[in-house]
Amino acid sequence: MRNYLHIDLSQRNVSKIVVEGEELAQCGRYHIAHTLLAEGVARVDPLGTDNPLIFSVGPFAGTSFSNANRISVGCKSPLTGGIKEANSGGTFGLAMGHLEILGFTLHGMADDWLVMYITKDGEVRFDCARPYLGQGNNAVATMLHKTYGPHVSLAICGPVGEYQGLIAGIAFSDPQGRPVRLAARGGVGAVMGSKRVKAIVIDKGRTPPLHDRKKVARAVREYGKFVSEQPGPQTLHDLGTAFMADVANHVGGLPVDNFSRGQQIAGQLPMGGEAIRIQNLERGGDQSHSCMPGCMIKCSNVYAGADGREVVAPLEYETIGLMGTNCGLTEPDNVAELNAIANDLGIDSIETGATLALLMEAGLAEFGDVGYLNEALNDIRLGNERGRLLSQGAARVGEHYSVARVPVVKKQALSAYDPRVMEVTGISMMVSPQGGDHTTGNVGGYPCAGKPLAELVDASMKAQISAASADSFGMCIFGRSATDPNHQLLADTVNNIHGTQISATHIAAIGVETLRLERLFNKAAGFTDADDSLPEFFYREALPPTNNLARLEPSVIKAEIEQWWETQV
Repeated sequence: MRNYLHIDLSQRNVSKIVVEGEELAQCGRYHIAHTLLAEGVARVDPLGTDNPLIFSVGPFAGTSFSNANRISVGCKSPLTGGIKEANSGGTFGLAMGHLEILGFTLHGMADDWLVMYITKDGEVRFDCARPYLGQGNNAVATMLHKTYGPHVSLAICGPVGEYQGLIAGIAFSDPQGRPVRLAARGGVGAVMGSKRVKAIVIDKGRTPPLHDRKKVARAVREYGKFVSEQPGPQTLHDLGTAFMADVANHVGGLPVDNFSRGQQIAGQLPMGGEAIRIQNLERGGDQSHSCMPGCMIKCSNVYAGADGREVVAPLEYETIGLMGTNCGLTEPDNVAELNAIANDLGIDSIETGATLALLMEAGLAEFGDVGYLNEALNDIRLGNERGRLLSQGAARVGEHYSVARVPVVKKQALSAYDPRVMEVTGISMMVSPQGGDHTTGNVGGYPCAGKPLAELVDASMKAQISAASADSFGMCIFGRSATDPNHQLLADTVNNIHGTQISATHIAAIGVETLRLERLFNKAAGFTDADDSLPEFFYREALPPTNNLARLEPSVIKAEIEQWWETQV
């Protein structure tokens, strides 16, 4: 049994619903899609009072099950106009599990800025947020901990979210209290800002009551053993997500200078995982940091500068690709410093990096001009005229400056995988209702060259279902190699936590149903098959050094996907 909270911000009152049975395993991304579709949110103004903001954790929340305490945030996206689920690590999901809260929804809009405080007994208090407005996330976190104490977790709407910039995410506390784990994509922070909720503070507690504690403890050890034996999680543990920069550069699919090249240099990449690991360890940085308590993968890092001091935590591949090589940067120190600013602003480094590269493409600066990038980020912080324009994201900035090469799908910037080479992930970003988001079905290391489209679609669809299932259970997709073969273990563990009776088939089935619901939502919001396409330049501009053109023609991919579904029946 868990509780779900419905919070009416205009009236500042809370209603509580008890959740039991199979609904305890219908969480996260599935719950968001099901709720938004059922409530007719597809046609509402995403920054208006009728767009609910949903926070949902999975059935493992509050336990020590590895990579299973993530939190999903969902709403109608003000960036894409479609459905959006953005998820994050950190300690907020764990704290919700401790307090036996499965989720909560923010309804309506507050009449003044507030901090929402969820206490150990599950009560909700509404406090004045005026002292925190206009501050960066680091300062806000310090102030909140001074007020509410050290044993809380935070969800913060940054200064860009305050003025409803569409690149704004929601920042959650990491295990050390840094507000750096972002539910970043799709403008969820702008929706939080539209509701005048500056921060949500939640007390931490202890592991909640479990139906069979001994069996859960045994499953934690068993799953942990599976994770430790998989080469994928081990690579992530050793090199972090930055290893993907080495892979992408090697195969020629790394975004360089606004997706105009696929390789920055031949040979070892200074911005890659191998080089960063060596340098960071020499400086005293941490290469195996957990973004959430109990995770055995530890793919995060704490990046140290030349003086040995912390610059940013973490420095991830997507930031390296979009704010780094895509903007012409060649040194990880420069990217780390920009990343730290983005974290303090609470903004999506993917969308921001794609947007900044468009300014260089438009001739406003040379690629690699770090000073210019810092100036642009400062404008975004100030919220001046140029800053507010940039905060609208790549699609709108590209249109403003009449840039021909704008790497977006459904008005959301593509992640750091050029679809002319990294085709499986390209298919996922192309067809997902979420927009250009790699997390909906990423197989970045798949050897695509020369493979038939049917094979690539098969890999993409399997990854999309796996990701949707993981997102619906509060699990990190980086554990996929241990999770996908062990659905029976997952189902048994959920049952031993909650006393439910879900089957192993429920795990994949909820992923399939989530994809179906998301497509129905986008259709209701006005999207058509024409929106499942890459920008034109991918089809007509060859990408050095492979000289590939995109071969993911929308009508062909649509037919292959339909054929794929027929074979699954």
